[in-house]
Amino acid sequence: MHLNLFLMSRGHHEGAWRHPASNHKPLTDIDLYVEAAQIAEAAKFDAVFLADTLVAPNSSGLAASGSLEPIVLLSLLSAKTQKIGLIGTASTTYSLPYTLARQFATLDHLSGGRAGWNIVTSWAAEAGANYGLQQNIEHGDRYKLAEEFVEAVDALWRSFPADAVLDDREGGQYLDTDRVRPVNFEGQHYRTKGPLNVPGSPQGRPVYIQAGQSDAGRSFAARRAEAIFTAHMTKESAQTFYSDIKNRSVAYGRRPEDIVVLPGISAAIGSTKREAELVWEELDALTSTDVGLARLSARFGGHDFTGLPLDRPLTRDDFPDPNQVEASKSRVIGYVDMTLREGLSLRQLLRKLAGARGHFAVAGTPEEIADIVEDWFASGAADGFNIMPPIINSQLELFAQEVVPILQKRGLFRNEYQGTTLRDHFGLSPVADAKTFAQSA
Repeated sequence: MHLNLFLMSRGHHEGAWRHPASNHKPLTDIDLYVEAAQIAEAAKFDAVFLADTLVAPNSSGLAASGSLEPIVLLSLLSAKTQKIGLIGTASTTYSLPYTLARQFATLDHLSGGRAGWNIVTSWAAEAGANYGLQQNIEHGDRYKLAEEFVEAVDALWRSFPADAVLDDREGGQYLDTDRVRPVNFEGQHYRTKGPLNVPGSPQGRPVYIQAGQSDAGRSFAARRAEAIFTAHMTKESAQTFYSDIKNRSVAYGRRPEDIVVLPGISAAIGSTKREAELVWEELDALTSTDVGLARLSARFGGHDFTGLPLDRPLTRDDFPDPNQVEASKSRVIGYVDMTLREGLSLRQLLRKLAGARGHFAVAGTPEEIADIVEDWFASGAADGFNIMPPIINSQLELFAQEVVPILQKRGLFRNEYQGTTLRDHFGLSPVADAKTFAQSA
């Protein structure tokens, strides 16, 4: 199976920033991220992943907020790690193809072929205003833009093949200019002449990662993605998603094994199950209801939940129609379904979301966590997992040092890296027609 570290500040729980066991370094300190990445690399994780947002926080200052730009941060991490993959989020909605293609090609070179691009379509309502737009772009239109954006970036990555670099000192010829061609890409929304000014990178191009779960997102993933980050609160939901994605990929002429599906799991680990449950309880006690309400409102497109009582079971009428939400539709549908299925009050819902935001959250001993991970993997629910430690570094260390050895002993996870690139780690096919260029010192 594959294991990816989803690295988020001091942990994935909203209360992690206050917990005494979390890393005390500032969120702007490179060592906070280096320490976590090195723990994951020592455990032979496939990759470390950085999410991103294009808006400032709106939480009354009661939650950890502010994030470093992912591509710059991963460039620094590439110098502090050796083998682990480096996946960064970048939006197709508010970027330009030439700029993004150049940045990720550079990261792939700096890291020796370990770069991955998490392709997102930004849903936050305030993002458009930050980029000078009068209104945000609608959900369906965002994916139309994304399709064209990726086509343009892919063309740019192929425009300057690695073997065009001759570096012939004696002959005085640095480039075979016949191999470097403009792309002259002209779409409905994007145009770029090219060629790119960065030669082909060690993987041919960075690995494509995607995280959308709507119908449009699934179709996009089945066509383009090589790894998928997905959120499911039950194994059954994960199995349905897994089967759907693999079947769609075949319909697009792809091999199912060339898409790695990685649901998120946030595991609180203890020497006993009760000790693990206490971790969630401690974290829940450090959260703010106001923060939870603000984040729930943002997910539902600004809907105001503050007038609802905190402790009566919620009904469907307490939510806006999820299908009318111009944000992460699949995620909010999951919130509503979970609430009604489990009879949650607003307070209980906020606590559920504080821990994993709609991903699978669990508490248990290392053996129990390993059993769950193996069950999902063997049951056609996952090719591996996006590991979301509730507290960093303490809970990450427990997963790396206690759960991973159990998976290794069971023959489910690598003992050593077998390759050097992220594409190697994920077991993906080489990029068609891409040749690498290894520059000698």
